[in-house]
Amino acid sequence: MTNPAERLVDLLDLEQIEVNIFRGRSPQESLQRVFGGQVAGQALVAAGRTTDGDRPVHSLHAYFLRPGRPGVPIVYQVERVRDGRSFTTRRVTAVQQGRTIFNLTASFHKPEPGSFEHQLPPAREVPPPESLPTVADEIREHLGALPEQLERMARRQPFDIRYVDRLRWNAEEIKDAEPRSAVWMRAVGPLGDDPLVHTCALTYASDMTLLDAVRIPVEPLWGPRGFDMASLDHAMWFHRPFRADEWFLYDQESPIATGGRGLARGRIYDVQGRLLVSVVQEGLFRAL
Repeated sequence: MTNPAERLVDLLDLEQIEVNIFRGRSPQESLQRVFGGQVAGQALVAAGRTTDGDRPVHSLHAYFLRPGRPGVPIVYQVERVRDGRSFTTRRVTAVQQGRTIFNLTASFHKPEPGSFEHQLPPAREVPPPESLPTVADEIREHLGALPEQLERMARRQPFDIRYVDRLRWNAEEIKDAEPRSAVWMRAVGPLGDDPLVHTCALTYASDMTLLDAVRIPVEPLWGPRGFDMASLDHAMWFHRPFRADEWFLYDQESPIATGGRGLARGRIYDVQGRLLVSVVQEGLFRAL
């Protein structure tokens, strides 16, 4: 299986080992810790597998408690908190080698007609995704070639990511920069037709670039890094149906960074400008 999108679908396909207990793979990577979006996406799959499937998830709230170890399976234990007439609530605990590394609470809502509807428009006009270079192309343009490690990562990357603003490489380029970032994203291949897979795939993607907004005023997004970053918590609200293998705009900003922590929030739109998902995350930042 060589398609990164297919590998993502396979990664999200958990093994059920007992009632309310699932096991997820954790690929052996060169990273220090398991990618947080992977754990969040797998935990949401586990929660969704214990519902009837007729209620899409409308929100999740999660805490990253300990770094996960790459290459070691993760067990997801689901607590069936509530099965109501309109809402279903699940609590998921992720355990690796006997230690809890992650907690998630997810709420599912039976679709119903709304009595009214509104949304704020996107904050700014952005160019279409096809007019922007991929991250790999921007790096090649700057360095002349993609370093071998980044080349391997690019081949495994399940999402096509295109920054609305060109990547910043030095202190001069970040001078007076506001803590804002926007990217177009979509899965690099089809993800099938299961709505839960698309929701969990976008949950995976939502952790990939959000903390960029915190870093922008203090260091270039690419090149040598001066900070170690770790996600602390993550919250999402799902407003409308979507497909994660179609283009979506992830508009991100950081209202504050202080005390070694930075807060970031994001709004995810489709190409028509409809708000699909709202995201908030806090990250830990420590100088290297």
